[in-house]
Formats: sequence, C-alpha cells, structure tokens
Amino acid sequence: MTSASIDTTQAILYLDGVSVSFDGFRAINNLSLYLEPGEMRAIIGPNGAGKTTMMDIITGKTRPDEGEVLFNHGRHDLTRLDETAIANLGIGRKFQKPTVFEDQSVSDNILLALKGPRGPFSSLIGWRNKVASEKIDEILDVAGLGAERERMAGEISHGKKQWLEIGMLLAQDPAILLVDEPVAGMTDAETMETAALLKRINKDHTVVVVEHDMDFVRALDCKVTCLHEGSVLAEGSLDTVASDQRVIEVYLGR
Repeated sequence: MTSASIDTTQAILYLDGVSVSFDGFRAINNLSLYLEPGEMRAIIGPNGAGKTTMMDIITGKTRPDEGEVLFNHGRHDLTRLDETAIANLGIGRKFQKPTVFEDQSVSDNILLALKGPRGPFSSLIGWRNKVASEKIDEILDVAGLGAERERMAGEISHGKKQWLEIGMLLAQDPAILLVDEPVAGMTDAETMETAALLKRINKDHTVVVVEHDMDFVRALDCKVTCLHEGSVLAEGSLDTVASDQRVIEVYLGR
C-alpha cells in the first residue's frame, strides 16, 4: 500500500495535487492537505494565499482544474458533488460575516438550524416544535449563550452573533466545521472565549479554522498550515511555522 493510499484511508479530508486557475491566475497550485478525524487545524497565510478558494473547493462552490478532494476516508469524491450534497454529507461552513435571523430569538435560531426532516410533510406536522428543548439548551451551553436564550438575535453583540452562527452550524451536526476568520472584530476576551468554544466543539468534531490573529491561533493549540500562492508553505506547531524563515518573509514579517 502506498503512502498516498494510507493517507486517503485514514484522512477524513484528503486534498492531493489540487489546482485551480481564474483568468490565468493560479489561485490554488498543487495543494495537498490531509486531516485526520477529530483534528483541529488552523490555516494561516497572507491575503491571496488561497485560503478562501481552498474552502470553496472543499464545499463545492469551486471546481478544481485537477487533483483529488476526498471525504470520509476516501468514500466520497467531492469534485463530483454540488454544494448541497456536500453539506448533506456533513461538511459545514461558517463565513466571516455572521448571518443570523435577527428578528428571531437566539433559541429559535438554533431550532431553525437543527438537523432533521426537511420535506413538506415534516414541516406540516411541525417536526421542529417536537424537538426536545434539551438539545437546544445543549448547543446554547456549548456556544456560551445559555443566558441569551430568549433574547432577539439582533440585540446581542457581534461576538455573540458569531457564537450563535457557530451554534447554528453545530445544530446541523457536521463531521467537519470550516470556520472563516471567526474572531474578526471581537474584543480580546471574546477572542479567547471563541478559542475555548472551538476547542469544546473539537471534542466531537473535526474543525478547520482560517484566521489571521496569531494570539487566537496560539490559543487553539493545534497544528498549523501556512498557505502561500496556493500551496502549503509550512506545516506544524505554531512555533515551528512561525520560526520558518519563508513564513516570516511572506507573512509574519510584514
């Protein structure tokens, strides 16, 4: 068995030799990345390094020109699936700007997001109204929003809206959560609490975080991948990556 096949079998997410170009610009260039089940991974790198495009490829928004993108120990070829099918497989994504239902309560936002039957018949019989409130409470507790349960989502702070959207993503029970710059605009205290939140989620889910805030990345205490010009520049602990001269030159030294 080759090393590649071992990686494919063991990885919950496996990207190998992935490239994509837009109008002659190669946004992703022979990218290879492997995540083990239950792993937390931070993705860093300068603007234009390919971080968002990588997430777009994983979630089916962008099709690569070449390369393999496999999910769940190689069982699913994500390059052949659309965004809805990929989400249904268990890959959830949170964008940088929170999008919550501001005219609904915090708990109702979780209720609306809960994984379950979504056909017209299930809506007719009110499936979501029959879901035990314990599940909602559990998610709100994980997200640190138990005290905000009955407040309108539009009334809570920016940081708590970010936590609410992470909770809404968690309500879908994805195998992997892709989280894009979750601490942008947060206070220092909110930033550290977000790290604690993602570490709680990581106990049961694989988590990928794209972020520029190095204090936040350090608080995650996980493996770090630095992208540059669409491929992996360095990988390892934050100290290992941060001491790499190439990373200092293209990113951290700026």
